[in-house]
Amino acid sequence: MHVDDIFRGIGKFAVKFRWVVVIVWIAAAVLISWRLPSLSSVTQGNNSSFLPASAPSEQAAQLAAPFGTTNLIPVPVIAAVSSGTLTSADQAYLSTLGTDFGKVKTVVKVNDLGVSAVRAGVSGQADQLQVLSNVSQNDQAGQTDLVNNLRTTITDSSPPPGMQVHLAGQLAIQVDQQKQSGNTGNQVELVAFLFILVLLFLIFRSALAPFITVVPALITVFISGPLVAELAHHGLKVSSLAQLLLTVLVLGAGTDYGLFLVFRVRENLRVGQTSHEAVVNALTKVGESITFSAFTVIAALLSLLAASFQIYSTLGIPLAIGIGVMLLAGLTLLPALLAIFGKAAFWPSKPKPGGSSAGLWGRIATRVVRRPVAALLTGVIVFGALSVAVTAYKSAGFGGTISAPAGSDSATGANLLARYFPSSSANPTNLVYTLPEPVWQDPQLIAAATKQLAASPLFTGVTGPLNPVGGSGFTPAEYTELHAVLGGGRLPAAVPAVPSALAGKVTTAEWTGLYQMYRATEQYVAPSGTTIQFEAGLTAGDPSSTAAMNVVPSLRGEAAAVVPTLHATAYGVAGEAPAFYDISQISDSDLAHVIPIAIVVIGLLLALVMRSLVAPLYLIASVAISYFAALGFAVLVFIKLGGSGGITFILPFLLFIFLLALGEDYNILVMTRIREEAHRLPLRDAVAKAIGVTGTTVTSAGLVLAGTFAVFAVVGGGGSGGSQIRDVGIGLAVGVIMDTFVVRTVLVPCTVILLGRWNWWPSKLTVDHPDTVDASADALGLASTAEGPAGAADTDSDSESRRKS
Repeated sequence: MHVDDIFRGIGKFAVKFRWVVVIVWIAAAVLISWRLPSLSSVTQGNNSSFLPASAPSEQAAQLAAPFGTTNLIPVPVIAAVSSGTLTSADQAYLSTLGTDFGKVKTVVKVNDLGVSAVRAGVSGQADQLQVLSNVSQNDQAGQTDLVNNLRTTITDSSPPPGMQVHLAGQLAIQVDQQKQSGNTGNQVELVAFLFILVLLFLIFRSALAPFITVVPALITVFISGPLVAELAHHGLKVSSLAQLLLTVLVLGAGTDYGLFLVFRVRENLRVGQTSHEAVVNALTKVGESITFSAFTVIAALLSLLAASFQIYSTLGIPLAIGIGVMLLAGLTLLPALLAIFGKAAFWPSKPKPGGSSAGLWGRIATRVVRRPVAALLTGVIVFGALSVAVTAYKSAGFGGTISAPAGSDSATGANLLARYFPSSSANPTNLVYTLPEPVWQDPQLIAAATKQLAASPLFTGVTGPLNPVGGSGFTPAEYTELHAVLGGGRLPAAVPAVPSALAGKVTTAEWTGLYQMYRATEQYVAPSGTTIQFEAGLTAGDPSSTAAMNVVPSLRGEAAAVVPTLHATAYGVAGEAPAFYDISQISDSDLAHVIPIAIVVIGLLLALVMRSLVAPLYLIASVAISYFAALGFAVLVFIKLGGSGGITFILPFLLFIFLLALGEDYNILVMTRIREEAHRLPLRDAVAKAIGVTGTTVTSAGLVLAGTFAVFAVVGGGGSGGSQIRDVGIGLAVGVIMDTFVVRTVLVPCTVILLGRWNWWPSKLTVDHPDTVDASADALGLASTAEGPAGAADTDSDSESRRKS
């Protein structure tokens, strides 16, 4: 059976049972969304949880496991009195408040980090509680609920007169930023969807065609998300990146596949076919293009399984499921919808028989094919020059310092944190050590290590077992005596009397202060006493910044220098900066060996659909030069001109996904149409005709995808992601535009003309015109006529390659 026969059969089925097909898809979307879990309920937002066990930051996190805070989100709560010190009544209130916090949904643990150190002669003017939550870092609604519920708990608790209680830290700031800007992830998706609709209205100039084109993609999102979520309940890891890309990829690719078919249906209507004939014949011709386009994307995605970074390797299956469902919808649901609406889909415009379908791209193609050498060389030189800039690529973090909106609760909390706990940090970097014996056996070692770390220019402040709330802390002897009295972090209900060991050394007020400080050591000394950690603020800035990520090797060197002082048996540096550094390093390494695998797999698929061993070589090369040119352009704009310290590590990866994978979609559409036209036209005319009718499709699809990323950059950049979000969105948008407007529609057609009959080697192509001149010779000026053929192909052909329009 011929390939065309398969898709003709699918088209006839979808047209004949069009109402049944539509009802089945709608019912499936409703039923699956109702019975299966949502994708947001299973996503894991902590990127470091996807690191391999061999990553240094992951090993450090395992060392810190006895503290019980791994993968939990901290929310600092600062309580301060306007004058004097916190009284026993204030402490009792805070104890009750901590209990109330523990009842809030997603709160796992509440730590009292102790009162503030001496400031302006006054100690104990503020207290810091630490709320630890297991809310997903991707669950914006859950994070907002957490912050709102904590604030409601504070309000309902009625703080004592003269006391103010506020939330601090990154999570509270992000929620306040979202309230101020109104930019949530759902709004980004909504604006992107509306942008796609508006663009499709402009492209089709009709009322129904845009909705018909995008509806299958929307239904696919509703179906594929819960399917992936169900697999997550059976062990599949799903990152927050997977959730974002599933929506973007399905909407982008789905709209592209819709454009492939809808434009061909309109073209068929223009040559006088009936509505049902137009749909069946369109699917017969472009069904193979849509199918192999989806297969190339799926192949590229599944190649990510070879990545060692699990946030990449676990992307393959979820996104492949989305593209697979989209393929089924594109081959069945979309033809059924087009058959139902018929010519009315393009109302008020009317695709009259004999109407032109070439338009602007037909005129551009005619000019380009006359001078293919000049056009190709110009494109290669320009793109090659941009690719050279890749050598200046530097990896950056993802995020950056975020500021609380003026007048917000989180802004007040941040000010109180900086005022009363200057050595503390809402997002600290942790230096973790394993000791051969409990810390209280020889706290002199801790004192020496604290002094050594505090002297480092890498840190703005260091807190640890002997100075848990900053300041001078207590002496090793006091720590030993306090431990003997209180028992390794055991917290009695009331402050005991001054023990005999300390009698005569401290007053009752001083003892109370020491006791409160000792309570705060719980976060620095594990119950066994053999695991300790220091929390440090970084001179380089916020741990999510590029500057902080770049100093991680030095941080690890500084931590290693303390090992002999502590006689430690193991050590590690944990926190956001070390995790980002490891992610960046592993990401770059993964791309280096994942891309070749994807190229080989996609090359095999191209060889099958092209029936050629030559075409895949230059098609893959065209995607490669497009990828490196786009990345080079990003380097020039963001690093050289923008003065950025680097490009977020995720941008090269996303460029790979959308250019290497989706770029071949457009290659397949263009090349299959060139091959179709070459059966009955000289190659030069076939290329001009093919580009004339597919140029609008390709560039429209590219505009849809690029526009989605542009919306993401403009709207999403106003949130907590800041400039990094804008860089990703702009980089991807420009890359897609370069690829679709230059590579697919100019450079690839020029290459086809120059290679002539070698495009199809080793297969042969039968042509239905009498004149055959070698296209490569014609293109080079060795054979030319005003309207003559460009030497399409050999006249010999076997029956397998005979395809007539």
